[in-house]
Amino acid sequence: MLLQRNNRLGSVRPPKRCRSDMDNTSTSDIVIINGNSHPDLANMVAERMGLKNGGCSVFHKSNRETIVEISDSVRGKDIYIIQTGTKDANNNIMELLIMAYACKTSSARSIVGVIPYLPYSKQCKMRKRGCIVSKLLAKMMCTSGLTHIITMDLHQKEIQGFFDIPVDNLRASPFLLQYIQESIPDYRNSVIVARNPGVAKKANSYAERLRLGLAVIHGEQKEAESDEVDGRYSPPPTSSRTRTTSVSVGVPEHPVKVKPPLTIVGDVNGRIAIMVDDLIDDVMSFVAAAEMLKENGACKIYVLATHGLLSSDAPRLLEESVIDEIVVTNTIPHEIQKLQCHKIKTIDISILIAEAIRRIHNKESMSYLFRNVTLED
Repeated sequence: MLLQRNNRLGSVRPPKRCRSDMDNTSTSDIVIINGNSHPDLANMVAERMGLKNGGCSVFHKSNRETIVEISDSVRGKDIYIIQTGTKDANNNIMELLIMAYACKTSSARSIVGVIPYLPYSKQCKMRKRGCIVSKLLAKMMCTSGLTHIITMDLHQKEIQGFFDIPVDNLRASPFLLQYIQESIPDYRNSVIVARNPGVAKKANSYAERLRLGLAVIHGEQKEAESDEVDGRYSPPPTSSRTRTTSVSVGVPEHPVKVKPPLTIVGDVNGRIAIMVDDLIDDVMSFVAAAEMLKENGACKIYVLATHGLLSSDAPRLLEESVIDEIVVTNTIPHEIQKLQCHKIKTIDISILIAEAIRRIHNKESMSYLFRNVTLED
């Protein structure tokens, strides 16, 4: 039976044990362990499943090397490692890899990495003369011994193709949609806003499900570095001392990019503006978009996202901005940021992760989690 929640989703509530087929299945061969990235989420998932967190100690020596000690036997068992990405991404990754390799060398039957927010997921495209870091990370995870990955709202769905093992990319949109319907007064007078054209597809999906209008902010600077500095887009040198073919003999000169003035495509006057995205980290673009929405007559402004990384002075900037409310899930711990900004609200998604683990363990279809938007307690 799929799990369902009927509470108001404004903040994290104490988790309950899920009423599922897990009660009819032997759980003696399931072990849930976690690193230091988000122990609260791991405990909530374990409690919902009626399990106790496995005995795994992860600490750092004085030289910052990571040490992993697993006190319980994992031989022949199904291991679920809950480790998300935070602002300390490199340590989070090393802890996960060492935990997975420790389970592999201890003869675990399967090792599933539960990574609600996958670090380096934004580095999934070639930029300048760099590399695709997401693929490197995927290769490292596969080599460490992971046999399956559970994650949530990848920055690009194509990242799943970097892995040589199954990847389940869960969706937080049902929780965010439910929050809009239950916690935003007069949400029928809302318009879904994409803060740049790259988010338009996600925003359009929300607008269609809620039967609302869509607005797109066009002309805003991209988050990634401009491609103009990439050597592949530079015009060939014209010096006579080079052997490169000159522009004048057939190679067309690449036109310079000129971004249009910042404009809003769509009507937000007198409406509630709801910006949606997968990640909130550097909030300057959100604050600038909110100011423009306010200038164009938006009466209230909400920001909804799956992952709330909120780095640097993001809480202060959000507190001082015209944004009325920021809603994120608890895929990343942000309790300190909530103390600095009272506009931040949290939605608990531990019930979705618990149901995904239960279905994988019982060899049930995962597609039910993607077809249905209602979860049951």
